[in-house]
Amino acid sequence: MKSFGFNLKPTRTYDIDTQNDLCAEIAEKVPSFRQCMFCGSCSGTCSAATHVDFHILQYNILFRRGLQSEIADKLDQCMLCGKCGMVCPRGVNTRAMIMEIRKILSNHAK
Repeated sequence: MKSFGFNLKPTRTYDIDTQNDLCAEIAEKVPSFRQCMFCGSCSGTCSAATHVDFHILQYNILFRRGLQSEIADKLDQCMLCGKCGMVCPRGVNTRAMIMEIRKILSNHAK
């Protein structure tokens, strides 16, 4: 094989469904949680994001990666208006998802 001056590294895959036990806990209570395809529609229509640094998509990804300590205080900025759920192409119940994440994080913080 010809050398082009660089090496190809193996592909890095991150299975978010198996990395975090808390995701299973949320998916049990909010089944649509697993349907998120991370399109960003929720963050694009977020009313809270126009006033504060709040990005529901970013916090969803951080939660799924197991970085709950970074989002615990930020989820309280959500106004629970429901606009994100109305524009979701997959019909994720984002309001219920945020409420469950809040409950789980408050229970695990104790």
